[in-house]
Amino acid sequence: MRPGDVVNIPAGVKHWHGAAKDSWFSHLAVEVPGDNSSNEWLEPVSDEEYNKLS
Repeated sequence: MRPGDVVNIPAGVKHWHGAAKDSWFSHLAVEVPGDNSSNEWLEPVSDEEYNKLS
């Protein structure tokens, strides 16, 4: 991703917000309300998994 990129993630798609251990990541999220929709927080990333990221 580069500054100014827009990412559209459709409802129901599992995705992760975060950065690699040697970089930073910041984002703004806009949520459009929908009918019969809900939010599901997924499993956390362990330190071991995070430290494997490049």
